[in-house]
Amino acid sequence: MPSGAAQAASASCQGADVPVTGVVSAVMHGTLCVPAGGTADTAMVLVPGATYNHTYWDFPYQPETYNFRQAMNRAGYATFVVDRLGTGASSRPPSALLTASVQAGAVHQVIQALRGGRIGGTDFHKVILGGHSLGSLISVLEAGTYNDADAVVLTGITHRIVVPQVVNIFVSSFHPAALDPAFAGKPYDPGYLTTRPGTRGPDFYAPATTDPAVLATDEATKDVFSPTEAADGLGVAGLLPYSRRIQRPVLVAVGDQDHFFCDSRSGNCAGSAALKAQEDPYFGPAACLSTYVQPGAGHDLNLATNTVPYQRAVRQWADTFVGAGPGPVTPPAKACGQGRIAKTEPDRHR
Repeated sequence: MPSGAAQAASASCQGADVPVTGVVSAVMHGTLCVPAGGTADTAMVLVPGATYNHTYWDFPYQPETYNFRQAMNRAGYATFVVDRLGTGASSRPPSALLTASVQAGAVHQVIQALRGGRIGGTDFHKVILGGHSLGSLISVLEAGTYNDADAVVLTGITHRIVVPQVVNIFVSSFHPAALDPAFAGKPYDPGYLTTRPGTRGPDFYAPATTDPAVLATDEATKDVFSPTEAADGLGVAGLLPYSRRIQRPVLVAVGDQDHFFCDSRSGNCAGSAALKAQEDPYFGPAACLSTYVQPGAGHDLNLATNTVPYQRAVRQWADTFVGAGPGPVTPPAKACGQGRIAKTEPDRHR
């Protein structure tokens, strides 16, 4: 049997531009990767957060550790990693027109295209929607509005927003992309923001689980976002119980050092059971909420040095509630109501 690295390398990948309509008519770009053998019936649609593009999920440095897309391909799942509108190879509408709801409408059309065989020629019978940070807020709006994903993975968010930290990043870390050396000469309107050089480490990482080479790669591949995305993202998907509209299984995963959504004084990220107790009121019974907390990881779960146990937790949850194969799966009777993923304990020493 091929090694995991060989299987990932032999995954078949192709880029696709998906026309989307709504408040803006645009193209959302993504890359479809199908595991070796091309037998996956389930596709994961992965949405990056603010100032990130597809590279957050498809990280180029030491992919055997940090590349979430490859990890899911090795587990038998197809992946479609998108660039949010305004980022990467997707269209760049005027920043004022971009909201989290507009992004959610675009992701909805991507899911419909995957189910209809209009991306890569395969009708994917099952779709898992996954997001990180702003991408998770977009995923809450998408799943709560359209109910077209079989399951939803929300990473890098909780419903306890640590307001001073969020305000601080807007005041201290963001500036117009047009003023940033990384985007010199590119036509970004003043509403598109990115991070100031040198701020990504303190904002998105925890010192104990940061590889300097990862941070350098992150800085070199950073992207943009519009504050109007954060307005309804945080205001509707973050502060309101819009997530109660989600009618499919949900996994919420965070690092316990995420200072935007984990309040050390309240202990809401002290463990998966504590996180579940906090998040349960924001989800209905159909969500069958599962939670996972990775010790020592910061906001960017994918890019922490101990990211592998988190990847394993997502894979086991997906296997339990959706499955990569063609048939339906029946979760164990005790799958709902648990404060952690069954048989998955974080590795504190990796």
